[in-house]
Amino acid sequence: MKKTLGPWSLTALGIGAVIGSGIFTVIGTAIAGQKFDTSSILNAPLADYIVHHAATLGRPGAGPALALSLVLVAIVCAFTALCYAELASMIPIAGSAYTYTYATMGELIAWIIGWDLILEYAVSNMAVSVGFAAHLVDLFDWFGWHPALRWISPAYLPSGMSDLKGNVLYAPGWHLGFNIPAFLVVMLLTVVLVRGIRESAETNNVMVLLKIAAILAFVFAGMHYIHPSNYHPFAPNGWSGILTGGSIIFFTYIGFDSVSTAAEEAKNPQRDLPIGIIATLVVCTILYIAVAVVLTGLVPWQSLIDDAAPVVNSLKRLGLSTGSVTLHWIRLAVLFGAMMGMISSLLVFQLGQARVWFAMSRDRLLPDLFSHVHPKFRTPSTATWIAGFLVGIPSGILDIGTLADLSNIGTLFAFVLVSLGVIILRYKQAERHRGFRAPGGLAAPVLSVIFCFLLMAGLPILTWIRFFVWLVIGLSVYLLYSRYRSEFCPDERRR
Repeated sequence: MKKTLGPWSLTALGIGAVIGSGIFTVIGTAIAGQKFDTSSILNAPLADYIVHHAATLGRPGAGPALALSLVLVAIVCAFTALCYAELASMIPIAGSAYTYTYATMGELIAWIIGWDLILEYAVSNMAVSVGFAAHLVDLFDWFGWHPALRWISPAYLPSGMSDLKGNVLYAPGWHLGFNIPAFLVVMLLTVVLVRGIRESAETNNVMVLLKIAAILAFVFAGMHYIHPSNYHPFAPNGWSGILTGGSIIFFTYIGFDSVSTAAEEAKNPQRDLPIGIIATLVVCTILYIAVAVVLTGLVPWQSLIDDAAPVVNSLKRLGLSTGSVTLHWIRLAVLFGAMMGMISSLLVFQLGQARVWFAMSRDRLLPDLFSHVHPKFRTPSTATWIAGFLVGIPSGILDIGTLADLSNIGTLFAFVLVSLGVIILRYKQAERHRGFRAPGGLAAPVLSVIFCFLLMAGLPILTWIRFFVWLVIGLSVYLLYSRYRSEFCPDERRR
């Protein structure tokens, strides 16, 4: 493979992958947390329950201290990316965590990671599509069109829904409705992926510039309207809120591992990969902190609860209160940049999800229909259509906070397995060639495992239960079906 990527090319690749839709969508939930109508142990973050042994009406947000949460998450991602880079450099092919673990740690661990990646890709795209729908509705509002509320909001709203004036539109819980824009955007992109789409470096660069421009437009426009009183108290829920905020905002960093998967294309992996990873995380964290500081300075942090479009809604609220025409047009620019970024993210993760299913089917761990290739377009059409419906339908039903939690715990668990894999392979295959070795001995993988579990502890107990149910289902499928179809299964036992 031709080695063409230097440290700054890797940095550009990483910034494009990291700066996506999360900063425009889940940041409101990370700042304000969630409030429920009934007290329950299941709603409590795991770390909170371990310390206080008490039920809760929701989970705390970080408030203005989300800036500290972002730094914590960046540190976690740095350690994990170094582990990911080492594992990727051991395999001379492009691929995903599933591909690397299959080649280095065997079929069972690969199955667990593949099953986990299915959850990560699917649920993250559900959250992104809900965020896209919220921004599309805001765009309709900009042009003065107001569709019926029940067809543009999720059926499940754990914190209810209020308008910008604080009037209650829906009480917490379930209501009759379906988020049609969220469903439609997934299905339209599914059609695009089935017909085939080629990645273009130029297109990717344009998308990156649009996303950065949207962030900068919000920061520079909003900084003139900051009310310092909104920063007090800075950490309203203490370290518990900072940890929980980090667990939620982790969603915005999904995709940073794209830098480490380019290990084989780096000119000098041992030097260039750490530079690319750290530079990516530093740039993105600075941009994210700027958004968090401006957003919490514009509006009281409590007003951002369950808002899937907090950035543009804050601009709308500010524009209405000041009557500024400039803010009205900046809101449109931010909307456009954010929506383009979300479409880019949706395409990448829907494509990645179908490819994981395709790879697992090709390895005979999933039914053959998932590796069916369209006779004309030469794409994994069946896997792509199934992925489209499995993402699109829940997107119309569930809220962004619930979806982001499941995506976060799935991603963090995958990173734990990758980091543990690095530790195991350091002992079992110490002599194996590594194009890149994480510096500091075992410090990076050990710290990665510790910090990933720390962030996972900031997620609600109910999210842990849902995740373990998903894993049990996956292991049951493997034990009862997949292992009997595997190429490693003896012929007399194969089905």
